[in-house]
Amino acid sequence: MAQRFRTRPAASAKPRYRVTNWRDYNRALVERGSLTLWIDEEVLEGWRATGGKGWRYSDVAILAALSLRTAFRLTLRQTQGFLASLKQCLGLTIEVPHYSTYCRRAAGLEVPKLVRPAGGGPLHLAIDSTGLKVHGEGEWKIRMHGKDRRRVWRKLHLGVDIATGAIVAQALTPSQIHDAAELDDLLTAVDGSIAAVYVDKAYDSFDSHAAILARGARPVIPPRKGAAIRPPPGRPDVPPTRGAAVARIAEIGRKAWKKETHYHRRSLAETAMGRYKTIIGPSLKARTFDNQKAEAAIGARCLNRFTALGMPHSIRIA
Repeated sequence: MAQRFRTRPAASAKPRYRVTNWRDYNRALVERGSLTLWIDEEVLEGWRATGGKGWRYSDVAILAALSLRTAFRLTLRQTQGFLASLKQCLGLTIEVPHYSTYCRRAAGLEVPKLVRPAGGGPLHLAIDSTGLKVHGEGEWKIRMHGKDRRRVWRKLHLGVDIATGAIVAQALTPSQIHDAAELDDLLTAVDGSIAAVYVDKAYDSFDSHAAILARGARPVIPPRKGAAIRPPPGRPDVPPTRGAAVARIAEIGRKAWKKETHYHRRSLAETAMGRYKTIIGPSLKARTFDNQKAEAAIGARCLNRFTALGMPHSIRIA
């Protein structure tokens, strides 16, 4: 019997893009290194704490110092030295906090809520999660000698405005928390109306559809393969959108459904996560969970400050 060989489908050419605003984007990249992004006159005026808490430094001062630490990837001791050097060079009269103060105050620090830039139109929200390493070896050691047992990760959940690339909601959870379990909190963190929410099939559940519909938004969630149109018996208040998605995919196919619902906009959440890991870093420096949550919140805030300076505008050329 002749042996059959399965031929691979021809790979399609990868699309190529060109940045049309390179001069402005290049200027924005340069401005990301400016210290005035984090320390300005308003921060200096509110450097000293007021009130009856007995603190010497205000939350504004601690937030500015930790933002510098995150933006420039410094350790706590280096942050203290950086601020001391900055004070000497600029002739500032502020007192520089000790590095232990940063660690102690970070756990209870109130990081300002993420705010969506005005004038963006209806909010189309893309949500996804990624892992940030706390303990563990690098990729080279794992490739050469295998992984060790002592590997600890945290899961960073991000809600991204697909029109601007800004992060409008974030949460840090232990790695074993399922993505869909954090959906309610992410939606609650978003102010204003939401037009549509784009998530992957990890969020495919009636509860996820119900949570999105409760915000007046349109859920764009691909159902799992083999999903039934009819809900399980005995379940009250079944959201109709999931069954409609299953029926539509059975009618026109999954690929056509994704194109019809603009599901591929969800990939912009993955783009934001890649931007976070490239600019802020793929790991967490803090060792306690409360400090890690503050670190992740400050990282999202720093990333929004960077993207607000300017983003590339690309057009497809091939």
